[in-house]
Amino acid sequence: MAEIKRHENESSSSALRRFTKKVQQAGLLSRAKKLRFHERKLSDFKKKKNALRRIARRREVEKLWKLGKIKER
Repeated sequence: MAEIKRHENESSSSALRRFTKKVQQAGLLSRAKKLRFHERKLSDFKKKKNALRRIARRREVEKLWKLGKIKER
């Protein structure tokens, strides 16, 4: 975390400028932007479980479509 202490007789704009410079030097914004949409990798078990769930749902929709209970696939 970047932190500054305001000097005596320092304007708020110059303090803000020093703070933003310190944030950029620390690389906090670039790291936050990189991690913004990062998702953890799923385990193999969860991948297989999700795949089986998708397949079952697809079969159910196909069955309902063939029976005429739903109009779109």
